[in-house]
Formats: sequence, structure tokens, C-alpha cells
Amino acid sequence: MNGAGEIELRASQWLERRDREDWSGADQEALDAWLDASPAHEIAYWRLDAAWERTDRLAALRSARPESEARRASLPLIAKIAAAFIVLAALGGAYLGFTPRASERTFATELGGRETVSFGDGSQIELNTDTVLRTRMTTAERTVWLEKGEAFFRVRHDAADPFIVIAGDHRITDLGTEFSVRRSPGALKVAVLDGRVRLGSSEAGSAQHVLISGQVAAATGDSIVVTRRSKAALANELSWRRGVLVFDETALGEAAAELNRYNREQLVIADPSLSRLVIAGSLPTNDIEGFARLAQTVLGLHVEHRGNDIVISR
Repeated sequence: MNGAGEIELRASQWLERRDREDWSGADQEALDAWLDASPAHEIAYWRLDAAWERTDRLAALRSARPESEARRASLPLIAKIAAAFIVLAALGGAYLGFTPRASERTFATELGGRETVSFGDGSQIELNTDTVLRTRMTTAERTVWLEKGEAFFRVRHDAADPFIVIAGDHRITDLGTEFSVRRSPGALKVAVLDGRVRLGSSEAGSAQHVLISGQVAAATGDSIVVTRRSKAALANELSWRRGVLVFDETALGEAAAELNRYNREQLVIADPSLSRLVIAGSLPTNDIEGFARLAQTVLGLHVEHRGNDIVISR
């Protein structure tokens, strides 16, 4: 059996399993993974599904007897497959241009969590802490909505089928790239590690900014400010992908806020003047106690635990 025939057979097996009463959430996840593995899987599955439904409708028209529904339900798998393929052949080109239903999925990470999602086209998305992301992946569309949080994108470029990230009122279009997007209330940051992206408002006719490797764009409201960063600085900002945070002459208040993104226990800088002190070093994203020890032993500050807060003062 050739590759296409094997895919068609596998699609028919999924359809047969889907109709069983014991179909479970784990079965649905396995089906979603198979569909996401290749556009060919999606096309075969939805074409056969549509033909299968049409086969049942035609069978229903031939007989109005009450027991006809039961007979169709018990129709052997091989017969249903054959009937579906006969329908496809009879319809000729009508189904050849069939567009599969959008494969929409939602991915979310907990506080302190990380997850990597891979797609059939070779693209990957790494989700950082407390992130929610929706995807719609078909043979004709690759769109991602970043609802909140941060994600790193490694995209297989296809000029005919652009990869688009929508974050609030902004749209990021891949031009062959590795980039990160961080969305927080009222602000958006896009950093390009390799290649290029186009950033602009999701409104038609809005100004567009093409960002190249090493550039970082900070968007607030209608304003977009573009700066340049070294590869080392960008690598430090993306160190969360390795489960660590790197601080290089970073203000204490900024470092504390960054660690707070990953932990339920929160750092509180009691004296605003302390926020301007600088620190250097690296810590695991979940090592909030290590940060407190650093403030105490290196900076000579007072550390006090109050419930879920670690209060740092003079």
C-alpha cells in the first residue's frame, strides 16, 4: 500500500473509532496529534468524514424503515470505507478542493510552567510561564493568538502561507524567523533572534515595521519603539527557555518583578530606593529563596517572610 493509501486507511480507522461509545478525551488528544502531524492527515480525514456523512445520508434516503439507522451503524468498517470512496469517486473533483476544518487548539501553562508545541509544518512554539495561546493550523492558514504571557517561535517560513501571531491589537508576520513575543497588560515586546518579522496594528492600512535579527520592539498603545540588542543580551532575556533567569547589572526591583512571574510566593521591595540597586548572576526560575539569600548576603538587606510574601528592606 502506498503512502496516500496508508493515510486514507488510518483516517478511516480514526473515523470508525470516533463513533464508538467509549471514545475518550485521551482518544481525542491522540486524534488531534495525528491530524497536527501532517496536512495530508487533515485532508484525508476531513474528506473521508464528509464522504462518510454523505454515504449515510444517501443510505437513509433509500430506506425509510425504522431499522435502517441500526443497519447503517452496524455496517462493517470495510463496507463503509468502500462506500465512502465510491461517493468520492462519483463526486469527482467536488471534494478534491475540499478545505479541511480549521484545527483550532488552545495551549496554556501554569505559573512557573513551560511547554513546547510542535506542528506538522516543522514550526515550534515554546510557551513560558502563565501563558495562554490559541492556534489555527490548516493547509491554508497558520494563525496564532497570544492571549497572555510569552512565547518563543521557531517558524518554518512559507511565503505563500505566512505564519501570523496576533497579540491584542498587534499583528506579527513571520518573514523567515526565530522570535519571541511577550504580552502584558498595556504592553507588547517582540524580539527577533534570527531572520525578520513584520510588526504593525491589526487594522488595515496601519504603519508596518520590519524588524531584523537583533532588534527589539516595545509597543504601548499606538507607539512602537525599536532598539537593538546584542546576541548575548537577547540570549539572557530568553534564558527562561533553559529554566533559568540571567541578571546582568539588573535593577533589584526589575529582577524581583521578573522572578515574581514564575512563583506564587512573591518578592516585595519595601523601600522604593532599594529597587535601583543592581545585581548580577543567574537563578532557576523557581528559586525565589535563592534571590532572597542573594539580597541578604551580597547586598546586606533585611529579609522577612510574611505569608506568601518575602519582604526585602534595609
